[in-house]
Amino acid sequence: METTRQCILIVEDEPKLAEVLLEYLQQSGFRGHWLDNGREVIPWVRTNTPALVVLDLMLPGRDGLEVFKELRQFSAIPVIMATAKVDEIDRLMGLELGADDYVCKPYSPRELLARVRNILRRASLSQQEILSATGVETDLERMEARLDGQGLNLTPVEFRLLHQLATHPGKVFSRTQLMDCVYDDHRVVTDRAVDSHIKNLRRKMEAVQPGFEAIRSIYGVGYKFDA
Repeated sequence: METTRQCILIVEDEPKLAEVLLEYLQQSGFRGHWLDNGREVIPWVRTNTPALVVLDLMLPGRDGLEVFKELRQFSAIPVIMATAKVDEIDRLMGLELGADDYVCKPYSPRELLARVRNILRRASLSQQEILSATGVETDLERMEARLDGQGLNLTPVEFRLLHQLATHPGKVFSRTQLMDCVYDDHRVVTDRAVDSHIKNLRRKMEAVQPGFEAIRSIYGVGYKFDA
């Protein structure tokens, strides 16, 4: 199903290259989204949940490195940097900033796809390790959650909140984003309602594991799951 496909964000100002990459992603079972201006990246990522970002460094509107630095202030989404520069200093700069990989143009779309798959595979394993370390388990089909092997008696909203946060460790979600995820009918709710659901979720988890603090408040923004 379309909704189950992982979304890859392509940030590239060369239309022909972007079109080829989008086609490769589509044929390989991914969803692709294309942006061609650096100023559009942060707003789009804040309101969407791409599995990975392919980020060109030489962009109109805003430099790719500046985009990446701001992205890392609120998200741990994997990033592959792409550039025509081959200078070793640029390469090290990109990786030291926390990029997951780095490719130099011209590159093969097949090679990029292989890198995307490898990074997502590592990210999935890392996510499982984080969940295992915190003792959190969520079963979306059964709408059941456990902490340290003990079942949590969660409401549907509380379960969806936990699942959304725990399966995207490190990602900061605004209250609006969380409510869009947990309410099927997209009803309008207040920030206070979101905070109330989080408070109840924390209370139930602390009853099983005293001092459980993986769900963290980000002042003025929202919440994240941080092992």
